[in-house]
Amino acid sequence: MSAAPQPLSGLLVVAMEQAVAAPWCTSRLADAGARVIKLERPEGDFGRGYDTVAAGQSSYFVWLNRGKQSVLCDLARAEDLALFDALVARADVFVQNLKPGVLAKFGRAPDELRRRHPRLVVCSISGFAEGGPNEKRKAYDLLIQAEAGLAAVTGGPEAPARVGVSIVDIATGGAALQAIMEALFARERTGQGADIRVSMFDVTADWMAVPFLHAAAGKPPRRIGLAHPSIAPYGVFAAADGRPMLISIQNEREWAILCDRVLEDPDFKSDPKFVVNVERVRHRAETDARVASHFARRDSAELARRLNAADIAFAFVNEVTDLLAHPELKAIEVATEGGPVRMPAPGATFVGAQRAYGHVPALGADDAAVRREFLAK
Repeated sequence: MSAAPQPLSGLLVVAMEQAVAAPWCTSRLADAGARVIKLERPEGDFGRGYDTVAAGQSSYFVWLNRGKQSVLCDLARAEDLALFDALVARADVFVQNLKPGVLAKFGRAPDELRRRHPRLVVCSISGFAEGGPNEKRKAYDLLIQAEAGLAAVTGGPEAPARVGVSIVDIATGGAALQAIMEALFARERTGQGADIRVSMFDVTADWMAVPFLHAAAGKPPRRIGLAHPSIAPYGVFAAADGRPMLISIQNEREWAILCDRVLEDPDFKSDPKFVVNVERVRHRAETDARVASHFARRDSAELARRLNAADIAFAFVNEVTDLLAHPELKAIEVATEGGPVRMPAPGATFVGAQRAYGHVPALGADDAAVRREFLAK
């Protein structure tokens, strides 16, 4: 029995992309069955050169480019411009994260592409919004973390910090993917494509809504490391065996259960300084110190047993190496020119449906075949 077609089978996506945000978006389209033709500059997507840890290749590139075809394309060459036109003419989606204005130099600005191809969904990803005061500035993940204030609410009191993964790029790729899927759904009703603009700054500002509202109310949040600015106790406490554990108390019912069944300190919950969350936050140092003293009397296995039995949320503060063998980890294996690479699976599971993940292309691996297909006279 042949496998059922994937949800986006038959969809053609052309991507003029590099680095992380746009490739994240198109990798998910490829995972869902779309044919993704990646147009790379002759020297390749610069994400190919970030490191060599994934079977001799870049971890970023292997993660974000499975299931795509790689074609070399320099729009300054007449033959490559003709190839670009031929591809876009048959495409359902065109994704690009070139510097704003680059496509316009070749007469292929997004609005012009939409005029030529009314059903085409065009998605342009940039650092700052096109038409805004900073549209020409180069922008990368960490720069936007700093510019949008994300770094200001990350880390400990001593200094701002970087979120440890490319969170801005991932968020932007996710926003682009959502917008593309909305546009494709709308096209089924109207027959018309869309011109979508997504900026890394705008996406990050949206994610910063809660700190923004606190700052607008005159209460900008402080950096407090692995703790919650609005909830206590919600932080890290060391067990007697030294293993750090993070607990989260979400309401007064859970607070009472923690005191009675985990800490075995019923007086703690009724003390006026700790009886409600607002007071516990106001007296955070005392709250945390008292919880810490109880944790220090029991080893992590005993605490985990008590917390589970009490249905209190907790986590072990693991190293990345702990993730490699974590019992909850779902992993996939993708083929690359350097050999198979194991990595975490995408988060969504479709029950009863199997998903295959394509190989990671070598630079220009599909160049000749795609040119024959799309430039055949």
